[in-house]
Amino acid sequence: MPEPFEVLTMGRIGVDLYPQQVGVGLDEVESFGKYLGGSASNVAVAAARYGRRTAVITRTGDDPFGTFLHTALRGYGVDDRYVTGVKNLPTPVTFCEIFPPDDFPLYFYRLPKAPDLEIYPEELDTGAIGDAGVFWVTVTGLSEEPSRTATLAALEARARKDITVLDLDYRPMFWPSREEARRWVQQALPHVTVAVGNLDECETAVGEREPLAAAQALHGFGVKLAVVKQGPKGVLASLARGDCSPPRGVWGDGSPQSRGVPGGRPPGPARPGRPWGPA
Repeated sequence: MPEPFEVLTMGRIGVDLYPQQVGVGLDEVESFGKYLGGSASNVAVAAARYGRRTAVITRTGDDPFGTFLHTALRGYGVDDRYVTGVKNLPTPVTFCEIFPPDDFPLYFYRLPKAPDLEIYPEELDTGAIGDAGVFWVTVTGLSEEPSRTATLAALEARARKDITVLDLDYRPMFWPSREEARRWVQQALPHVTVAVGNLDECETAVGEREPLAAAQALHGFGVKLAVVKQGPKGVLASLARGDCSPPRGVWGDGSPQSRGVPGGRPPGPARPGRPWGPA
């Protein structure tokens, strides 16, 4: 019987195109670098770089960019058995502008619909989801059907086993309104043990922007560990018993906001002698 995955993620994947010129808008950029992207995929890559057995549940277009993403995942050591193609939908592309130290506007091209929103409940390997050491899902997966139902079904199959993470990756362009996003986030929160988000994402999830208030509101939904990202001010990690303390370091989802190179920092507990690195 195969060993369970140490980290299994579910959600976005796409091709990120980062400018090779810093401090200028896309209208002035002359060249780009091409990378694997998408928060769930980057978390899987980050964990694989630390030697964890990882996989991602997602979908790509049945096109050359989809082939690139399969190759990239395997190259980083991520199992791609749950990554399937969708005919007639293009693999998403995301452009980024880089304005140091902390301004990274993103431009998503996910029309007419992103393939990673075409995940169906009946396609899920619920055994693998239940057995994984860490299961990580994203709020984007709740934005449209059938991915919404599949994400909630995956969380139900997980049965609040530690460590179950909801990445509060709210992107306003993916939702009809902040209120609609909050509605579905609050249906998912009782199923997870960890929630991770920045101040805007926490406000979307629970209506609170002040870090301590946001953490306490997340605990009110049963979240054991609330991680509130505050940009240059660092990260607040709050345990449900009310103790709040900074983590030994900060990890990210691999996005420009949380990393300097593709792959980000690993989720889950640090190994002895290998703490989380600064993002």
